[in-house]
Amino acid sequence: MQWEEAQQAHVLLYPEGMVTLNGPAAEILTRCREAKSVTQVVEELQQAFPQDDIAADVREFLEDAYANGWICIERAD
Repeated sequence: MQWEEAQQAHVLLYPEGMVTLNGPAAEILTRCREAKSVTQVVEELQQAFPQDDIAADVREFLEDAYANGWICIERAD
């Protein structure tokens, strides 16, 4: 993920192309840079944005990102 000045947005480059991220998507992926569980990412975002119930949205975005090959998910044993 990187900031693209020309688009004034974060973008994600992956083998098949590029996707422009909105603010919430960039927030989610920023927190995924470190090895964390989905629950940890949701908890951090919920603390940062307590006025919103975002758990379902975060999980849905991560599922879509995985399905599109934007992220890899490691399963804990």
